[in-house]
Amino acid sequence: MKLWRKAPPRRTPDLDLDKLDRNGPEGGAFVFWLIILVWPLLDIVHGRSQPAWLASLALFAFSAVHIAVARTAFDGRVPIKVPVALLLVEGAVTSVASVAFQHQWFTLWPLLGLATGVVIGHMPRQTKGPELPMLIGIGGVSLLTVVVTRAGGAEDSTVLTSLYGVVTASLVTAVLLRLFTVIRMLREAREELAKAAVEQERLRFSRDLHDLLGHTLSLMVVKAQAVRRVAERDPGLAAEQAADIESVGRQALGEVRQAVYGYRGRGLADELDAAVTALSDSGVDAAVRRAGPPLPPEPDALLGWAVREGVTNVIRHSGARHCEITVRNDGGAAVVEISDDGGGPGGGGDRPTAEAGLSLGHGGHGLRGLAERMEAAGGALRTGPAPGGGFLLTATVPI
Repeated sequence: MKLWRKAPPRRTPDLDLDKLDRNGPEGGAFVFWLIILVWPLLDIVHGRSQPAWLASLALFAFSAVHIAVARTAFDGRVPIKVPVALLLVEGAVTSVASVAFQHQWFTLWPLLGLATGVVIGHMPRQTKGPELPMLIGIGGVSLLTVVVTRAGGAEDSTVLTSLYGVVTASLVTAVLLRLFTVIRMLREAREELAKAAVEQERLRFSRDLHDLLGHTLSLMVVKAQAVRRVAERDPGLAAEQAADIESVGRQALGEVRQAVYGYRGRGLADELDAAVTALSDSGVDAAVRRAGPPLPPEPDALLGWAVREGVTNVIRHSGARHCEITVRNDGGAAVVEISDDGGGPGGGGDRPTAEAGLSLGHGGHGLRGLAERMEAAGGALRTGPAPGGGFLLTATVPI
């Protein structure tokens, strides 16, 4: 049964304190040990602690201060100096009561050790050096136990028993509370990592979906425009283009499934073949020049994305009539260059293009996503006017 509503634990500012109530001990769990006070209470009842009213007052004062220590230590809104001050008061009450009434009153010392452990366990942790608060707290209460019990005329066995109770209670409590703090921090770190992983997956899926569908849907739009133009004068060609639209649509569906499951089904060679087909179907003369040995899987896939995105922008935005794709090795890097003779973004031309899509030169989502991929792999993406006119996209990936 809780004696109060537990407030969020103190100390670690980068934790989400609203989530820390799920696990770990509460203040009421430590107040439960006040049941030990039944022994000095029996002394009062049996007349061994005189005067009885003063002993009762001392017992009540100890109980109240002990509860206050636990409550303030577990309350994250209370400065740590408050439970420390209350702990000093509890130490004073324990010292006076055990010396004045002796007998079973020495059982107050383990409770003082418990309160010491609670306060130490909630103190801010040091980033370097030993646990100074733990050493000072346990050492101080241990010394106080020995001095006071000796001064009160207790036997050696009583002194040792009291000392053992104080050290054990304070050390175990402090270590357990530290352990719960570490567990909470690890849980928070795990949750933050999970959130970051979800966000990364969302960004990956967003990039993949755009890159995949941007290319195939652009091709479908171009072919649909071609069907509309030739439907009346050449039904056979229109039917052929319509069949191509169906084929491209099925390809897009498969690519979406691949994106959902996180696979990369097509490499650079496949993308080069698809680029030539797409450019030719769009009325653009395509030339591909490739030199160098086969690439490792990751650079190969990244450059495949670059070819897909670059060709998509040529088809949709440039108004070009000629496009050249060059793949080469440059030292320790693989390079893809896609150049055309169009006007770049908004270049227009009389060839039908999709009316909506990415802007190559104005930071469209496709180019931004491609740049993020390249940067993550240690590469780079550059776009801009070509030296001899037209537009140039250069993607570089280390191998």
